[in-house]
Amino acid sequence: MNPRPGTTVQTDPGLQPCLDDYWTHRAGAYDAGQRRPERWDEDRAMWSRIWSGALPQPPAQVLDLGTGTGHAALLIAELGHDVIGLDASAGMLAVAEEHAREARAAGRPTPTFVLGDAVDPDVRAESLDAVTSRYLAWTLRDPVGAMTRWREALRPGGVLALVDSTWFTDGLDESPPEFVASYGAVLDDLPLARATSIVPTVEAVRAAGFREVAVRELTEVLAADERFGAAPGHRPRLQHLVTARR
Repeated sequence: MNPRPGTTVQTDPGLQPCLDDYWTHRAGAYDAGQRRPERWDEDRAMWSRIWSGALPQPPAQVLDLGTGTGHAALLIAELGHDVIGLDASAGMLAVAEEHAREARAAGRPTPTFVLGDAVDPDVRAESLDAVTSRYLAWTLRDPVGAMTRWREALRPGGVLALVDSTWFTDGLDESPPEFVASYGAVLDDLPLARATSIVPTVEAVRAAGFREVAVRELTEVLAADERFGAAPGHRPRLQHLVTARR
């Protein structure tokens, strides 16, 4: 990660720390929900196919933003890419590092995990082949500003691949109480959080200057969630893969 000329993005001295504290507190429970033994082998294969189909041929320089406990970053590294996983939650990164240690012990390639702000990552312009994110877009305090920064970090022709859904079309009624307590007061400050379709996310990608924007419905993820059950606190929802190029 290197200093770079910065696109101005929205800063809020209170908002981001509030979000980061929540995810640090929830890291263990979140990870357990994402790595349930009864579906982990199928999930690994499914998500590896999703990322492989969206990314350049390996090896590519990939920045996985909002990496959390490393779900996407670890799989993308195993595809043969050179991956940095960035997150602002120290607790989430601690879990990701533990998974990386287990992977290294098993002889598998691993990402490098770093603490940082996904809205304004400290990365040199035109230094990356791909930027990825999974379940991050809805949390962005400044989606267009963030995505503009991501585009600047990509080399010409570089790829953006993000996955998200419409998580709160039913309000917060289905959400865990701790989520309501932490996010209930700030959800309206996150422009994509209450989206009722993937369209606002796609519009933000386009507004950030990306081209060749495409959307794929991840029906295979929905089918897996319907078969095994979604993560705790969620119901099965159609997720989308949004891809674009610089």
